[in-house]
Amino acid sequence: MRWRSVSLGTAAALAAAVLVGGGLPALAGPPAPAEAATSPATYTNPVSAGVVDTFPDPAMIRGKDGAWYAYGTTNPIFNSDGEAGERILPILRSTDLVDWEYVGDVYPAEDPKPSYWASGTRPWAPDIRYIDGQYHLTYSLSNGGVALLTAETPTGPWTDRGLYFGSAQVAGCPTGNIDQAIFTDSDGTHYLYWGSYDVICVSELTADATELTGEVTQVAQGRRMEGAYVVQRDGWYYLMYSDAGCCDGAFSGYTVKVGRADNPRGPFVDDHGIDLMALSSKGGYVLASNGNGFAGPGHNAIQTDLSGQDWIVYHAIPTEDPDFPTVQTRAGNLNLSKRPLMIDRLDWIDGWPVVRAGAGPSSGEQVAPVTTAVLGSAFEDGVPGDWPVRGAGAVSPGTETDAGGFARVTPDASGTTEVVTADEMAGDLRVQADVRFSADGSAGDSGTAAVRVGARGQNGATATIDRGSGELRLEVRQGARTSVDVASLPSGFAYDEWHVVAVEWRGDTIAAGVSGDGLRDPLAEVEVAAPRNAIAEGPIGIAASGASVDADNLSAASLYVPVTERVADPVLGEMLPEHSDEFDAAGAPTAGDAAWSWVREPASGPTVTDGSLVWPTQAAELHTGNNSASVLLRDAPEGDFTVETKLTFDGTRGNQQAGIVLYEHDDRYVKLAHSILPLNRKPGQFLHKVEFGKEAERPTTPTPIAVANAPMFGAAPAETTWLRLHAHVDQDAGEWEFRMASSTDGEDWQWGGVWTFPVQGDIRIGLVSMNATGATAEFDYVRTYAMPDSGATEETPTAAQSDD
Repeated sequence: MRWRSVSLGTAAALAAAVLVGGGLPALAGPPAPAEAATSPATYTNPVSAGVVDTFPDPAMIRGKDGAWYAYGTTNPIFNSDGEAGERILPILRSTDLVDWEYVGDVYPAEDPKPSYWASGTRPWAPDIRYIDGQYHLTYSLSNGGVALLTAETPTGPWTDRGLYFGSAQVAGCPTGNIDQAIFTDSDGTHYLYWGSYDVICVSELTADATELTGEVTQVAQGRRMEGAYVVQRDGWYYLMYSDAGCCDGAFSGYTVKVGRADNPRGPFVDDHGIDLMALSSKGGYVLASNGNGFAGPGHNAIQTDLSGQDWIVYHAIPTEDPDFPTVQTRAGNLNLSKRPLMIDRLDWIDGWPVVRAGAGPSSGEQVAPVTTAVLGSAFEDGVPGDWPVRGAGAVSPGTETDAGGFARVTPDASGTTEVVTADEMAGDLRVQADVRFSADGSAGDSGTAAVRVGARGQNGATATIDRGSGELRLEVRQGARTSVDVASLPSGFAYDEWHVVAVEWRGDTIAAGVSGDGLRDPLAEVEVAAPRNAIAEGPIGIAASGASVDADNLSAASLYVPVTERVADPVLGEMLPEHSDEFDAAGAPTAGDAAWSWVREPASGPTVTDGSLVWPTQAAELHTGNNSASVLLRDAPEGDFTVETKLTFDGTRGNQQAGIVLYEHDDRYVKLAHSILPLNRKPGQFLHKVEFGKEAERPTTPTPIAVANAPMFGAAPAETTWLRLHAHVDQDAGEWEFRMASSTDGEDWQWGGVWTFPVQGDIRIGLVSMNATGATAEFDYVRTYAMPDSGATEETPTAAQSDD
């Protein structure tokens, strides 16, 4: 729908959401909506806790019965109960998005499996859509391939529609054939996005969404890029994806990012204009780790609650309990990470989606989604007896397997019949319902089905699906004054199947839209300015003219309060000269500043020339058991600090890298570097990445402790890139938290995720230039800053924003 970016709010819907427990000061908490008039429901992540042990790669949809259904990757969901093995594509159900119950598997263990499953395959990454009266569940096969199932209810029984494609590369798309998602454009065209490690592609689907057709387009590429999910908002197509490692326990660097385009085939660009097909890392951060006990947040889907607030659905790994014991799977014995189901508020700020205004994953008590209507009915017990019926027609109850109870409005031949709520509602609000033209008594290709808001006689807003004209029409009337907007429905619009019609009224602006499943994929959108003196006050209801109309899940709720400002990024205090170097003294760095020292001093070391430390890359490494690289070190200050360097780097081939390290010893450090990494699926092509690496002991490995190394990826670097590492000690958790940032002009900083490890020894500030020869790093300076006592944010957090 053409929902306005800064619109649609309710003081009663959401109160402040907070970030818990010793997170970096930069992530003290998101700006809070206005104070709630009542105490709303709350939740705590992970929302699947106590139900299943894990629920990776979640997809979600609201069924026509009004409940929400979530689908997860094949995993050992009942391991803690002593159950061996895995469940294949498990399903959860909830009536409030918070309290979930397990309701079965897409493929029960005893059922036969498709013949096209290769030996040992593990079905992954489901996606769910409602298209022309059927639920379309797609999933990928761990050894390559994407399959389609359809059903008339969210839990099956499922009809196997076969493979879109198998493990063989699809022409024009050099990628791993997994991690698919369907998107339906406003003209009714269905698209399939897919790809993993390292290219994402899109192809049009046939009208019934069962086969690929036409051209395949590459829309994004990057190191470990996967998990595409597309939504449409305000005329833009947003491609969300995850990069870095998804499932490596506390070393998972998964991060959700986004690009947008004015076409579902792209080109998609991030929030700094970097094409998602560029040979670089990308910004556009939606969700990144924040040091609050969850690693690797990612592989997301989107849901919208009854207030119009969007929520991101994703998995993350609890760092205190990240790994399963060895599990027997269809592919043999595997070591798997726990990835439970998480939800969090998704804000749209300046045209870009970001979780909790940039605060990241939540832990501790949070305000829950709005899932209970102030007015309305699911019609499970028929139409409430006190609801007025206007017009000469009839209103009767109906029932079916999927939707359960619903209301049927049957007009007489002379005009319109509507049924409205007995109670009224005022203020800014959101009204939605599932509607369809009844298969019984429909008048051919004519008739209208409408959702009414503020229905006082002819006054109020009416969002109408007009079958005769093939349009969605929004009409807002106040006396003799009327505002109207119309939009064409797709030529193949299935009038006899359920569609979600939603109307949002804020102040003087009213918008309406229709979609198949409410997954931010509108088939038509309209918007008007209200006539003078028009208000939303009044009942809500369903109207029919010229045809019998079915309605279900009619609801009205106050609009959510939009968050319009991001959380403040860290600001720097005074520079600390004793921990900084401008590289003004020519010669060896240790000669110009005695505070520097070496770990493995190179035979021919770097030199300070013309105000920069010039350091050719070494054929050496600082990776797990291979600790051969030289590290130039100096002491770090006590307490929280931020270290910054300006780096010019001319790398051109794989694995050359240079940057900052915060170093305890060879097996315990974080590194922020400009790295040159190969593009796995395109031999000979290399990516310029801002790489944020962590090496430390793996906490769940028995003695002797194994050392692990993992990256996150920052925004795109340039020939000259500014790098920052912010270090904070979480006293309560007893751990270091390190947050990265990068800039291509030294002023506009893009802040990314957080790595943590327990406090043990002293951290020192260092530089590296390593891995492969042939490149030169020029460090213009190293500057270390204290952090302000106020908490290192640009504004003092309110009580509602402080840590739990």
